[in-house]
Amino acid sequence: MIALVALRKPIEGSDAALARGRASTLADQVEAGESAVWRQLLGDDTRRVNLAYALHPAEVRAATAPIAGRLTADGPGPVSLPDIVTYYRATRPLRLVVTGAAGAGKTVLALELLLALIDGRAEDDPVPVRIPLSRWDTEHQSLPELLEQRLVEAYDWPAGLAAGLVRHNLVLPVLDGLDEMDPPTPDGSPDPSAPRATAVMGALNAYQQGRNAGPLILTCRTRHYDALAQHTRVLDAARIAIAPVATDDARNYLIDRALDAPRWRPLINHLAAAPSGPLASVLSTPWRLCLAATVYHHDGNPAELLALSGPGALDRHLLARYIPAATRTAPNPRSYTPQDIHRWLHHLTTHLDPTGTLHASPLACAQATDLVLHELWPLAGRTRVRAVDALLTVFAMLTALPLTWIAPQPQAGVLAALIGGFALLTGVIKVATDRPKRLDAPFKTTQARRSLAFSIALGVTAGIVFSVAAGAAVGLPFGLALGTLLAVAAGFTQEPGMSLGARDVIRRDAAFGLAFGIAFGIAAGIMNGTLAGARFGAATGIAAGTASVIINGVAAGPENSLRYAVFLLCSRRRLPLRLGQFLDWAVTAGLMRYSGPAYQYRHRELQHWLRQHPDPPAVP
Repeated sequence: MIALVALRKPIEGSDAALARGRASTLADQVEAGESAVWRQLLGDDTRRVNLAYALHPAEVRAATAPIAGRLTADGPGPVSLPDIVTYYRATRPLRLVVTGAAGAGKTVLALELLLALIDGRAEDDPVPVRIPLSRWDTEHQSLPELLEQRLVEAYDWPAGLAAGLVRHNLVLPVLDGLDEMDPPTPDGSPDPSAPRATAVMGALNAYQQGRNAGPLILTCRTRHYDALAQHTRVLDAARIAIAPVATDDARNYLIDRALDAPRWRPLINHLAAAPSGPLASVLSTPWRLCLAATVYHHDGNPAELLALSGPGALDRHLLARYIPAATRTAPNPRSYTPQDIHRWLHHLTTHLDPTGTLHASPLACAQATDLVLHELWPLAGRTRVRAVDALLTVFAMLTALPLTWIAPQPQAGVLAALIGGFALLTGVIKVATDRPKRLDAPFKTTQARRSLAFSIALGVTAGIVFSVAAGAAVGLPFGLALGTLLAVAAGFTQEPGMSLGARDVIRRDAAFGLAFGIAFGIAAGIMNGTLAGARFGAATGIAAGTASVIINGVAAGPENSLRYAVFLLCSRRRLPLRLGQFLDWAVTAGLMRYSGPAYQYRHRELQHWLRQHPDPPAVP
């Protein structure tokens, strides 16, 4: 065993080389996942607004950076401003804070930079990995630990390999949404104290690589960052502010997206004639431009926007038509209706904002943005879901009661009492369990392998002690069986985590849970049946062993996938029965997007609007 442990240690001096090779694999994973998100944010198109940004003056400890830049170097005429990747590489140290108004394109800019860095990546360059900041447990995690967790959860990396990449500085954190860390004040304005965001900024200021400030990219809404800057700010970083979209750039974008130019000509001509008018000012964010292009992509009259000069009126007009337009545009094999889609998506927003604070102000930001399938069950009522989960488990275990007829009295009565008592106890545990564990591939970490060795040693010790009373012929097999059961349980059971696919948690939990439940039940049945048969006879042993297979198999089976199924049953009037399939369709329709293992609304403004409108508005 010592030799095998020694063989697992990397050869001296080769660890860094191995990490560089693994970083290339990670870069391919990140590029594949984030390219899809990038396209979803652009309305399932490749056309994007060429955003402009400028360096924000800082009073203390700012990084050196160019005065201004653009998203890309594309476009007519000579290029005099650097694109985003050139801008970032010219920043010293490599710490960039991207700020802008709601819908200004912060995430698109960060994704463009991330993909460009991967595209031009050298072997020793770090791999940029985007992380939604709302999921950072600032009280218990450092930034390196957050990076390791993201690689494990979103890209299914073993914990040891993820730690190696972070340790060798081969992961560049792209931290998205500092403004999502804390709820707003009652009037909807940013909270200047913002304890979680303040903790993040403190952690970023402490983040170092060697003797230098650690490279990073951070996005935040301008109002939130300005409120935080009264107390603290990210040091040794260049802060850029995204400018409103110029009218010429807006016109060029709409012309490029238009499939039917005559329908768009009145709107295009109006923007050309009034480049400083109210409508041009409202259509100065990439979000509203993309929204307008999507709503009127195939049909409708874009000239309707000429009568809407205020941002509120324009948003209401476009968002009310967005879901019907997406439903018409995307393939819809299951015939989802716009009305059902609206109500389902609204209901999911109540999981992200259960208190309804978004009703207070359209500008209020939700603290949560990620919809993770195995975490949704409280949406149907915590008590209700846990009670139904417990009842189903108890009924499944009580199916073992007829087996007691095989055993003679009084053993049959004792066995029936044990089955009923164990079922009741398991039901109570189910009701009390707020966060089910999930089952995953066993022994793929060093800690899991240590648990295996410890559990077997513990079981054998218990067997030796038991053999003093029952004899070695019974005690030692009992100890080996007990140790194996403990080891398998330790190897399979882990805290809930996520892999690259948004539905993989449920699938893996169901697959491993069924396999583990069957294996655990059979092993426990053999052990208990043998012991009961040796003491009370063959009939009692058969009854006890078979009943043990059922009750232990049910008790050790999948938890997250079962609770998810119960949640769907309890939500059948509010959500589709195949929720994961619907959310995958919503991603293809441009209503949702993937964020590693989670679903997110296409844009936070869409999430806010859906939260405020339980029923679809009437569209003339």
